Amino acid sequence: MTTSKEIKKEVSKAYAGFLAGGDGCGCGCGCSSGEGYGAQVVGLLGKEAPSFGCGNPIALASLKPGEVVLDLGSGAGLDCFMAASAVGGVGPTGRVIGVDMTLEMVERARKNGKRLKLGNVEFRLGDIEALPVEDESVDVIISNCVINLAPDKDAVFREAYRVLKPGGRLMVSDIVLSRPASEAEYRDLALYAGCVSGSVTLGEYLGKVRSARFEEVRSEGEPDGEAGRFWFSASVWGRKSFGQAQDSLRSGPHLGERGSKGGRRSLS
Repeated sequence: MTTSKEIKKEVSKAYAGFLAGGDGCGCGCGCSSGEGYGAQVVGLLGKEAPSFGCGNPIALASLKPGEVVLDLGSGAGLDCFMAASAVGGVGPTGRVIGVDMTLEMVERARKNGKRLKLGNVEFRLGDIEALPVEDESVDVIISNCVINLAPDKDAVFREAYRVLKPGGRLMVSDIVLSRPASEAEYRDLALYAGCVSGSVTLGEYLGKVRSARFEEVRSEGEPDGEAGRFWFSASVWGRKSFGQAQDSLRSGPHLGERGSKGGRRSLS
């Protein structure tokens, strides 16, 4: 597993398996438990919408009615459905877009959306390193334990900046490291798909967010002290400056708002 393409292929395969088995990724952060989510949504969907997350970005994103929300690595749709709700979400006047690189995830999310009869949520197959989303079309970006899986995290944050409107907000929950992963750990597929060895230290993570020109960058979270564990869950915030003109921060070809191409769980 050496190239970005190979990593994405193996991670997508692993998450299709997690989805079929109803299991978490194995990082020990509570994946697939649904803890912290609305009882109504979890009760209606059950194992059809497992959480592969390490936090609850919806609870921290301060969503407002009518906003457009983008979920990077939307999985089976749980965070999108919470973002679309009338209580604590954008409500029927808002809109939610989920992007994921794994076809099985996108198909499951679309099926779940139909069960919930939500007309303001859509799911697109795509790579979070080259989002199938138009420039400056999103108010809020969320992500739950996904960006750590992306081989090119700098591209992810550049893309997030590109699609956010001026003043738009970034709010992600993710796994970060208390020390860098070794080369052997990085090449361990189980650790990589388990959200561990593809992660970076919190300082490096925040540096990447700032390098993409986000402002007001801050974080919460610290190691839990468990023996042998060098990773932990953190919440990270950032904001695109108001009145910032779009320029050459593009990281690759992009599709129109309704387009879909490529593949990733989008890369949890």
